[in-house]
Amino acid sequence: MKRRIITILAIMVLVAIAANWMVTTQYSELAGRERALLIVGGALLSGVISLFLFRPDEPRK
Repeated sequence: MKRRIITILAIMVLVAIAANWMVTTQYSELAGRERALLIVGGALLSGVISLFLFRPDEPRK
């Protein structure tokens, strides 16, 4: 469980860094609040998706 949380947080941080880079280079006309909302939204969405994708395997009966 702990390893899964660490993996999810790492993915969220990487997505936030990539989103920050993309927003600042390609969409410089956006205000700071909109940039922050896009970055946080992308990080949270990637965290939720990876939460479902990295489920622990259930033992077969």
